[in-house]
Amino acid sequence: MFPETSNLSPSQFCDLAAQIETTIGHVIVGQREVVRHTLIALLANGHLLLEGLPGLGKTMLVRTLASVLNLTFTRVQFTPDLMPADIIGTDILEVNPTGERYFRFHQGPIFTHLLLADEINRATPKTQSALLEAMQERQITAGGTTYPLPCPFLVLATQNPIELEGTYPLPEAQLDRFLFKVRVGYPSTEDLVEIMARTTETTTTTVATVAEGDTILAMQSLARGVPTATPVSVYVAALTVATHPDNPTAPEIVRRYVRYGASPRGAQALILGAKVAALLAGRYNVALEDVRTIAPAALRHRLILTYQAEAEGVTADAIIQTLMDTVAEA
Repeated sequence: MFPETSNLSPSQFCDLAAQIETTIGHVIVGQREVVRHTLIALLANGHLLLEGLPGLGKTMLVRTLASVLNLTFTRVQFTPDLMPADIIGTDILEVNPTGERYFRFHQGPIFTHLLLADEINRATPKTQSALLEAMQERQITAGGTTYPLPCPFLVLATQNPIELEGTYPLPEAQLDRFLFKVRVGYPSTEDLVEIMARTTETTTTTVATVAEGDTILAMQSLARGVPTATPVSVYVAALTVATHPDNPTAPEIVRRYVRYGASPRGAQALILGAKVAALLAGRYNVALEDVRTIAPAALRHRLILTYQAEAEGVTADAIIQTLMDTVAEA
C-alpha cells in the first residue's frame, strides 16, 4: 500500500509529499503556505510554532495531518494551572497482588507522534520548560529515569498574537528549538465562502491515509542526505552571521533594530528546511532559492528586536528581506 521505505527515491518523495498536501487540502481550505511549511518541518524532523487568530483551523490542520499519515495525535490546552507532570506524566504508587508497593510511571500526553501545544504561551515558564528536553532530545526524564518518545515526534505549538493578558512569552531558548515560526493568515473571501460551505452542512469530509510512520522516517532520512554545495553553505553562514548587530557584515537595519541575532540552530534550520524544499521542487540538490523560500519562517522568531523596532513598526520579516537583498552570494 505504501512505498518501500528501504529504497525511497527522490521522485517518490516528491510524489508522496504532493499527495499528502493534496489530501490535506480536501479538509483545509487555502493556507497553502502554512500546509507546505508544516510538511517541511515534519520532514526535516523539526518543530513548528503557529501564530494566528482563533478559529483559523490550526487544530484541524494538525488533526488532519495525523489522519493522513496514520500517526497518533494529542492536544494539550495550555493554561496557567497546567503542571509539568500533566504533560510528561508522573510516578503512581501501586500495590501488587502480594501487597508489595511500587511506583509505576504513567505516561503523559507527550508520548505521541504529533503533540499540539495549544496556546502554549498561556502556561507558566515552569510548564513551558517541560517541553525543552522533549523537543531537543526526543526523550523525557522523570524520577531519574529517561523515557524515549515515539518516532517521528513533532511539537506543533500555537499562540494568539493579539492577547497579552494572562500570557507568558516563550523564552528565547525555547523559541530557538522551533524549526519554523509560521503565521496563519486570515482566509480570503473565496476561501471563507468555501469554509462556510464545508462546515455548516450535514456532510463531513474524510481523508485517506497516504503514508505511515515508517514512510515519514524514510523521507526524513532521504532529506538529510540531500547534498548542499559549499557556496550554499557559505551563503547560509553569511546570512546567519549578518543577523548579529555586532558583526561588521551586519547591515544598518540590523545594527539599529536587532538586539540579538540567530543562533547556530538558525543556520541548521535554513539548511534542513532548504533540503526538504529542494526535494519538493523535484531536485536532489539545495539551491539558493530554497534557502530564500524558507528563510522568513526559519529566522523570524530567532531575531530579538529592540524597543525602537517595535515603536517604529519594523518587523523581523522586513529585516530578513533586507538581509536576503544585501548578503552577497558566495
